[in-house]
Formats: sequence, C-alpha cells, structure tokens
Amino acid sequence: MIPQANPGAGYRALKAEIDEAVARALASGWYVLGQEGRAFEAEFAAWLGLPHAIGCGNGTDAIALSLRGLGVGPGRSVVTVSHTAVATVAAIEMAGATPLLIDIDPVHYTMDPDALRRALEDPPPGVPPIGAVVVVHLYGQPADLDRIVPLCREHNVAVIEDCAQAHGARLHGRRAGTFGDAATFSFYPTKNLGALGDGGAVAVPDADLAGRIAALRQYGWRKHYISDEIGVNSRLDELQAAILRVKLAHLDACNARRRAIAAAYSVAIEGGPLAAPNIRDGAEPVFHLYVARAAQRDAVQARLKEAGIGTGIHYPVPVHLQPAYAGRIKTGPGGCPQTEAASREILSLPLYPELTDEQVAAVCAGLRGL
Repeated sequence: MIPQANPGAGYRALKAEIDEAVARALASGWYVLGQEGRAFEAEFAAWLGLPHAIGCGNGTDAIALSLRGLGVGPGRSVVTVSHTAVATVAAIEMAGATPLLIDIDPVHYTMDPDALRRALEDPPPGVPPIGAVVVVHLYGQPADLDRIVPLCREHNVAVIEDCAQAHGARLHGRRAGTFGDAATFSFYPTKNLGALGDGGAVAVPDADLAGRIAALRQYGWRKHYISDEIGVNSRLDELQAAILRVKLAHLDACNARRRAIAAAYSVAIEGGPLAAPNIRDGAEPVFHLYVARAAQRDAVQARLKEAGIGTGIHYPVPVHLQPAYAGRIKTGPGGCPQTEAASREILSLPLYPELTDEQVAAVCAGLRGL
C-alpha cells in the first residue's frame, strides 16, 4: 500500500544530516531557547522574507499567541473558515476570543472574500466586535489575499495568515505569510517543513509585536523570572529546532518535487471521476495535500484502496458541525453550504517528496484505471 502520508520517509531521506544535528544539540547541554532555536528563528525569518520569527510549541499555540500579541481576546470575535483543521478554531478560543465561521470558495477551498465581506458588514446578532481574521492557506494553496487583505484594512481588523499547510507557497511572487500582521506556522511531522515532533512559529514584520509574542510564549517574561503579563509555556525545543534547520535547507527542493508529483496526478486524472485541484491565478501552491474531488467519493476511495493506493479526507466534518462546536459557534450570513458540499466529495491522494518515480507511476496508473 502506498500511504497518503509518510513522515518517516522524510527522516530517512535526511538521516545523516538530522542525526548529526540532533547529536550537536544533545552535546550542547542546552535544550530550551538556546543556540539552535535562535539560529532557526533567524534562518526561517530570512527564508520567509520577514525580520522576525518566534518559535513556539506548535501551530495551534502560534495562532493563539498571535491573537494575544495583537490584543484580540475576550470581547472580540475572530473570523475564519469552517473548512480547516480544528486547530485553527481551537486556537481562537484558547486566546479567549469568539470564533465566527464563514464559507469557502468552492474552486480553491479557501476563504470566500464575499462571505468575509458579508460577515464584516453584517455580523450575526450577539457576536462580539470583530478584531481579526485568520486566513487559512489550505492544502498549500494561497487564499485570495488580493481581496481579503483590503477588506480587513477597510474594516480595521487584523490579518493573521495561517500558513500551517503553506510553507513556501507564493502569490504574485511573494511568500504566503508576508501579507498580513502575523503569520503562523506548524511544524507537525507531516507538514512541508516538518519536525520529528510538535513545533510552531510566528513570523511578524513589527519588532514590538515580535517582542510581545516572544514574552508571551514564556510566562510573559521580558526579564528572567519576572512576568510583565500573563503568558504561557510554549517553546520550540532545541532538538526540533536543530532538525528544522536541516529540513529548511531542503524545503524549496522538496516543494518543487511536490509540484512535479501534483502535475503528474493532474494529467492522470483527466477524463476520470476525480476533478483535479485548481490553481489560483498568480499563485504557486506547494501541495501540502493533493485534494481531488468526486461526486462518488466513497466508491473511488474503495477502488484506489484495491489498487494499493492510500487516501485521506481533509476534512470529513466541517468545524461548525462537529459535536464540540455545533449549535455553539456561529456561522456568517448564509452559513457554510460550500464547505458542507466539499466535505462530502474531497479526497487526498498520496503526496510527499520521498515518493519514488515508481510509486508516482503506480498512483497515476490507478487514477487512469478509475
């Protein structure tokens, strides 16, 4: 069976470099907020094209820290999509803010700017004032920032880019994460830039905001052992930072490999029951996931399994319909019909840089045989 994801392959591909980096970190005797973490923050910020990056415990914390750093918490709402990993919404509630979930563009599966406009202009009754919008760059595809960012500026709300699935994606030549007030990243093992455990980061253009987020991630300390405000414990450990430094050096090449595999799949899909993903004009996706769509998804998934091809569904139940949130979290005007429709039809195919040419050919053969 060709698995849909295989983080172990990423380790094996870079084993010698990763093992050397881990040994270096272990030998240093300093395991939290040390040299490896500082070096990774500097290297990641330079690669991204922003002056500041702050490591933290995971991508969920990165969103919560960004919101808190921007002063968006209790008494404020945060608009995001229902078609996302539940972590996006969990982070908003961690910051004490109120999520307001809106629909997606059915072509690219990212935030629908028209739905955002309606939510900003006519929020549901009883919803606290909107303080921020978390824009999710889903599946490695940049959202429609050409329309979303001006809308947010017009309504004086902050823009946080959730780049957990979009390390290296570009829109009009600019990397995702460089358009808003803050950008958040997850380094979960299956991500394009994945650690061998949990990890995350916030990247920002503003030095004062960077300093506040850096303090918040460690108990609100600006001076050791003195909390200027209530913070949390969310630190990127030295082992993961060392591993991420190795992987960052290979990220652009790995993303290029993902694009090549995605291109092969899109050719193989033509004429079959699956619809290939669409690429936004001006965008360079990084295909964290290759998400196709089929009206008869379950049947297609079963046939691919028979052919030895693993698949996944990202995501099977929209956040606003999940037991923890249904009836409690409000949706924007018009609800989320496109989100609900997509959740019944989407299917993720195997996609990671370590897929061999033979494995890619096998997946393509399976797609042509549908």
